[in-house]
Amino acid sequence: MAERTALLEEQPPRPTPRVVPAAMAVPGPRPAGVARGLLRTARPRQWIKNVLVLAAPVAAGDLFHRRTLLQLALICVLFTVAAAAVYLINDARDATADRAHPDKCRRPVAAGEVPVALAYATGGLLAVLAPLATAALCNAATAALIAAYILMQLAYCISLKHVLVVDLVVVTSGFLMRSMVGGPALGIPLSRWFLITAGFGALFMVAAKRYSEALQMAAKRGRTRALLREYTDGYLRFVWQLAAGGAVLAYCLWALEGGGMSAGALPWRQLSMVPFILAVLRYAVFADRGTAGAPEDVLLRDRPLAAIGLVWIALYAMAVAGV
Repeated sequence: MAERTALLEEQPPRPTPRVVPAAMAVPGPRPAGVARGLLRTARPRQWIKNVLVLAAPVAAGDLFHRRTLLQLALICVLFTVAAAAVYLINDARDATADRAHPDKCRRPVAAGEVPVALAYATGGLLAVLAPLATAALCNAATAALIAAYILMQLAYCISLKHVLVVDLVVVTSGFLMRSMVGGPALGIPLSRWFLITAGFGALFMVAAKRYSEALQMAAKRGRTRALLREYTDGYLRFVWQLAAGGAVLAYCLWALEGGGMSAGALPWRQLSMVPFILAVLRYAVFADRGTAGAPEDVLLRDRPLAAIGLVWIALYAMAVAGV
């Protein structure tokens, strides 16, 4: 008994465990991290799509004025704000489905970096500010177009993404509105050939994106995008092939039509058909492989496609200038 008492006396006293308040046990996301998450949710890499605001002034040959460039830069920023509002609300609604996607699971809202409620609140605020700022800084027609874009895209996020074929039309309309907005912003009339080419071109990229998603996510297409279960690969392939043909045909008919630009020493307008067709054929390679799921990545990373685009820009610029 004495030996046991001695052993107990020799052992050092155990430290008293420190009690950590529940509020301090799991720290919430830091403000800087949340801000970065919001910025990432706004999809900076997809801001390249807003270059489409140049489409109408370029088609009309009215781009080389300081006022035009400043106005287009402003519209590009406002459209970026409108698109950011849609992305925030969309990611908040799709957070659960995005967690089942191999790439979308890393989005800030799906990963828990940005609270769902904050994404909703920020997106709603930007959705209100974008058309109001457009009305104040530009004109009512442009503000109406941006407001229509936001409403249509929000309707898509809420319900239209689940309606067969309508989902393709709505996403295509978003691209078409981007390319149209330069017209009302600068008072430029939009030609029928411009609208047809832009519309079919947008449908081509949207259908190619859906086709790529269907191929890449064949085993999970119902979990990541419910409507993909309703589309067959053959149907989506038919749509992007039809749209590619429509875009090429409309552009060629426009290029062969007389008037609209100053006549130069060479038929630059007609020659621009060659790089345009090559660009469509080059992009179709990625669509056919099922790797056109991110159009901005294809346009930025494929050097031959970028070179073809530069040749088209050069030929079109010479057609506008009447060289």
